[in-house]
Amino acid sequence: MWNAALWGAISGSAVLLGALAAIFFPIKKNIIGFIMAFGTGVLIGAAAYELLGDSVHDGGIKATSMGFVTGAVVFTVLDFIVSRKGGSKRKRSDKSPSNESGLAIFIGTVMDAIPESIMVGASLLEKQTVSWLLVIAIFISNIPEGLSSTMGLKKSGYSKGKISLLWVAVLLISALSSWGGFFFLEDASDALMAGIASFAGGGIIAMISSTMMPEAYEEGGSVTGLIAALGLLASLVLNYFSS
Repeated sequence: MWNAALWGAISGSAVLLGALAAIFFPIKKNIIGFIMAFGTGVLIGAAAYELLGDSVHDGGIKATSMGFVTGAVVFTVLDFIVSRKGGSKRKRSDKSPSNESGLAIFIGTVMDAIPESIMVGASLLEKQTVSWLLVIAIFISNIPEGLSSTMGLKKSGYSKGKISLLWVAVLLISALSSWGGFFFLEDASDALMAGIASFAGGGIIAMISSTMMPEAYEEGGSVTGLIAALGLLASLVLNYFSS
């Protein structure tokens, strides 16, 4: 059970690591874009192979489709609400959010992290071992999120200590979400697991499309597509060797 919390913390720790890198080291914007592009490709693969593929196998195409669309809609609605409060800047390093939007940025980051972490914990139930593909995909995608968000918060006047506390809280929430995914879904039926997995997959794809892809292209330029394709290939290779 505690393994679930550990793996959730590991995947969530990348936000803190990215934040610390942004605080103490000068990092070029195109490097952030490249990392985000690669993470986009890996996450697309993780959602397709690990979440949606298993959902179709366990729950069927109808349940998977309903869960997927619902997850995408729910994330989009929540993202719209948070974005109007300033949370749209949570992955933007070149825009300076106001002090009032700091909480919205934090909420938006947590909103990204929770469904991912729940599925990390749930993966321990089915396979008795963590999904390496999910953990690696989430870890890679969280690094540029920590980098971009922190650079924006620094420009808005947030102190290093306050920024660090925000990302430590994200790490703890990720660990708790992963633990919850393991503990509360332990006796869940295959159909319910399939619905939750496809719901998370829909949310992740919506998040990638609305936040990660635009930022990656804005920072990385035309090479972004190639790097994202390499990320998807890496996801395929990881899935092949872990299955």
